[in-house]
Amino acid sequence: MASVLFGGNPTNLNGELPKTGSKAPDFKLAKNDLSIVNLSDFTGSKLVLNIFPSIDTSTCATSVRTFNTKAAALNNTKVLCISRDLPFAQKRFCGAEGLENVITLSDFNTGKFGKDYGIEFMEGPFTGLHARAVIVLDEQGIVKYTELVNNISDEPNYEAALNAL
Repeated sequence: MASVLFGGNPTNLNGELPKTGSKAPDFKLAKNDLSIVNLSDFTGSKLVLNIFPSIDTSTCATSVRTFNTKAAALNNTKVLCISRDLPFAQKRFCGAEGLENVITLSDFNTGKFGKDYGIEFMEGPFTGLHARAVIVLDEQGIVKYTELVNNISDEPNYEAALNAL
């Protein structure tokens, strides 16, 4: 079981990130219009999964903004920003910020994505939310890169993730 620092204290997650070289677990996540997408809907595109606790925190918002800027220059790549926020909150944030190069997806219904990807907080104030992580997948959904950000208040390593594409 992995852990990350929350307020300087180790906080347990429910599992481990998928292993590099493995097939990423399928998922069902809600888009802003409440329609459901699966991993297979993105077959043929490289994916950057930008996973975080809530779009309403400063570090999470920064990661969405940064990946939005960097995604504009990527070929055949989609950046999926995934949290347990309601899709309406994700849509409001991206609309207010003018972000058009990322796709926000919500795990609000069941939290199954967080459980399957080993990033669900099992204790502390964020129990049930996702830890901050980045996972890069190739066009067939094979894991090429993972980063579980050790301290929840830190940003991910954007360049390492993008270099894995």
